[in-house]
Amino acid sequence: MSEDSDAHTLPVSFEDLNALHGIHYEMSPALDAFYRQYARPQLRYATTMLGSKEAAKAVVRSLYTHLALNWQDALRQEGGPEAYAWRALKLRVETHARMTIAPTADGRSRTASTNDRTAAVYEAVRATLSAMRDKMADLESPIGLYTAIAALPERQFDVIIMQFVLGYPPKTVAEIMGIHVGTVRTHRRVARQRIATELGIDLGDDEEKE
Repeated sequence: MSEDSDAHTLPVSFEDLNALHGIHYEMSPALDAFYRQYARPQLRYATTMLGSKEAAKAVVRSLYTHLALNWQDALRQEGGPEAYAWRALKLRVETHARMTIAPTADGRSRTASTNDRTAAVYEAVRATLSAMRDKMADLESPIGLYTAIAALPERQFDVIIMQFVLGYPPKTVAEIMGIHVGTVRTHRRVARQRIATELGIDLGDDEEKE
């Protein structure tokens, strides 16, 4: 399904969002513009992390209900509403993962842990192998890459997901996450170094993807 199709799985305006929840909110034009700019990438990120488009839609709806009630606070936060919304999105994704019941190999149920990144890691491995095909041609198995990506610190992992899996350039990643573009590049560079060390290979110089 195309990204444009994904965009229509969420309400296209806050009027529609209100109708979903049956609660009236006073929406500022700034918040409506924020929704139109960031809801799509937030939905794509949540879908990648949770492995479920329906779960991602529920998470993003919850996010914008929260923002509607706390918009003035969001405007006053360090990093602006982008950073505030990113933290709130992360919290909701992690909470949903913790509360999701999944079957184990023996048929019993388990609660997914906060660090359960399985769906996202598989996507990251696939995208990383595609983006660095020449540099990773000698890998006998992607298991080492899977382990290296799964072990990345949170910010580095998110940058890898946003840039390599979802295809956003550093400037856009910075805007979505509410951080400086230089910070995005640093996270990507350090993540590549960690991956290279784990795999025992040379990934060469960090390549910009603008």
